[in-house]
Amino acid sequence: MNAEKRFEIFARLREHNPEPTTELDWTSPFELLTAVLLSAQATDVGVNKATARLFPVANTPRAILDLGLDGLKAHIKTIGLYNTKAENLMKTCRILLEQHGGEVPQTRAALEALPGVGRKTANVILNTAFGQPTIAVDTHIFRVANRTGIAKGKDVLEVEKKLLRHVPREFRQDAHHWLILHGRYTCVARKPRCGSCVIEDLCEFKDKVDI
Repeated sequence: MNAEKRFEIFARLREHNPEPTTELDWTSPFELLTAVLLSAQATDVGVNKATARLFPVANTPRAILDLGLDGLKAHIKTIGLYNTKAENLMKTCRILLEQHGGEVPQTRAALEALPGVGRKTANVILNTAFGQPTIAVDTHIFRVANRTGIAKGKDVLEVEKKLLRHVPREFRQDAHHWLILHGRYTCVARKPRCGSCVIEDLCEFKDKVDI
């Protein structure tokens, strides 16, 4: 895929959705960090239902710790893997208070040092909370990047590096959200909705489905 085609793909995605954003509900970097930590193997809808109960009661590291492990679990027990997620969130809150003055750090290294935070989560925080042009590659973005030909790679890190190299600079800040939403609602896993896709004629997927 050449640079001109990539530019046109992102220009159309921008025209279709000028201000893309995460579907997780949050009002502070810590709320976003909490929501993303809870989102592994869970839907955004499910996470939002849990945080709608949690955040009015506790939405700072100190408040989460004051809630206690059992109290935290009671608020998030509808989410898969909630026991492990609760333990990681409690540990993260302690580190934030002890090492970062209760604030969410703005560097990848500091974020990845937090329990339960990997490269993808760090990229989400850096991009969405702090406006850095990172691209967090999840299963949706990995599929879309490979299927369309925008950035083919054998693993998520290879796809991330190729996206950072090939996505035109003016689109880099929002590329993560455009691609994940495109993968979530149009370029879905089993039967991509090619017939209603705004970039169908630019996509290099050979087995298009006319729906």
